Amino acid sequence: MRLELGKIFINDVQFGPETKVENGILYINKEELLKEVGGDERLKSIDVDLVHPGEEVRIIPVKDVIEPRVKVEGKGGIFPGFISKVDTVGSGRTHVLKGAAVVTTGKIVGFQEGIIDMSGEGAKYTPFSKTHNVVMICEPIDNLQQHEHEEAIRMVGLKAATYLGKAGKNVNPDEVKVYETLPLLQQVAQYPNLPKVVYVYMLQSQGLLHDTYVYGVDAKKIIPTFIYPTEVFDGAVISGNCVSACDKNPTYVHMNHPIIEDLYERHGKDYNFLGCVITNENVYLADKERSSNYTAKLVEFLGADAVIISEEGFGNPDADLVMNCYKIEEKGIKTVLVTDEYAGRDGSSQSLADSTPKGDAVVTAGNANEVVVLPPMKKVIGHPEAADIIAGGFAGSLRPDGSIEAEIQVITGATSEVGFGYLTAKTF
Repeated sequence: MRLELGKIFINDVQFGPETKVENGILYINKEELLKEVGGDERLKSIDVDLVHPGEEVRIIPVKDVIEPRVKVEGKGGIFPGFISKVDTVGSGRTHVLKGAAVVTTGKIVGFQEGIIDMSGEGAKYTPFSKTHNVVMICEPIDNLQQHEHEEAIRMVGLKAATYLGKAGKNVNPDEVKVYETLPLLQQVAQYPNLPKVVYVYMLQSQGLLHDTYVYGVDAKKIIPTFIYPTEVFDGAVISGNCVSACDKNPTYVHMNHPIIEDLYERHGKDYNFLGCVITNENVYLADKERSSNYTAKLVEFLGADAVIISEEGFGNPDADLVMNCYKIEEKGIKTVLVTDEYAGRDGSSQSLADSTPKGDAVVTAGNANEVVVLPPMKKVIGHPEAADIIAGGFAGSLRPDGSIEAEIQVITGATSEVGFGYLTAKTF
């Protein structure tokens, strides 16, 4: 499967009489955008605001972040199963408005939502302080159930990103990158002397408001399966969860998955990247056993020499991570784990809820319990009082002057478990 990604670099976003891309600026007809995303009776109001890197603006609580993309050539369309039909995507050509993002906010859906600061201390931790953000502010009707609230705001975000993405359909990209994965036997034969690597891509799926969707299907309902990496770039995997903001994979991260991108960069040089096995994260032991058994069987069948495994979330999913590691290692296949830590504010607590001696190659994305103070902002979009409720905050997190004292767990993308962030290790 071969996909061309045409990147159109967006340096500014402004309201204007017509939605278009011109000279690196995304102009948005506000009324037309609101009409495009409106009509859901579960939402009593929808508004849109624009924020830019360096501005003294805070967005809270953040539900999702989505990148505008449009299918130019090939089967299907962006966000199959939601916006487009369920044709298999990942081939042809897709245009990307690189530097722009849709951010959804409004009344809190679940307590595990996040904060994006466009400047100050918090901006150092989130990649979305560097994007020009189209903020969709969605307020629900009274007494709306949480799962319906989540669905309504999720669809607003997907519709907005689709609408904006179309502005780049007929624009000549500034850069075109090509990604290709061949059918398995051809892929193996292409680089027969390089180590064969598979990415085990764990999707958050642990109960209500912990949903990730694959072609519109809740990942709770899938068994582990193979997916072409290019399918992910076209929005085949969608975030629908409210897990802790620091290590949640927003839809934007799925579409720009750094592990997949890095594997492609080194494909044919250091190793032979065979593709992805997606698997879910489960609540019950029997389901964990089933999924991890199936995952290990699949990577063995694919002939992998080594596997990278990432998780989404912490605590209960640590058991899924460790089971995948142990069972794959038992088959003689080397593993590298990517996770973050909840090691306490002093860093001295156990980092993961489970472990195995076979997990001897681990990449950490940081300690989510680290405490920071986020300075007050001139403008706050959303509901600042959510700072006392969201995971990583506590009663009194929101100070009278508008500053926030909380764990970096509250910051969207702060300890990304796929490496889509800024924390790094340094040797002194």
